[in-house]
Amino acid sequence: MTKVELKVAGMTCKHCELAVVNVLKDLGAENVSANKDNGQVVVEYDADVVSVEDMKKEIAEAGYAVM
Repeated sequence: MTKVELKVAGMTCKHCELAVVNVLKDLGAENVSANKDNGQVVVEYDADVVSVEDMKKEIAEAGYAVM
């Protein structure tokens, strides 16, 4: 497993955090946590299953900005 921290802007509530977590889990990421207060998303993932670029793309399509 590989771990990455992403900065995500636009999360304003628990629903936003959950939306980002679910998008990433649907891609195959594991152990995903999102924190609206600091705009941080921590993801553990298998690089053979999903890439960071795929995660960034899906987060953006869900309506959030990835820094």
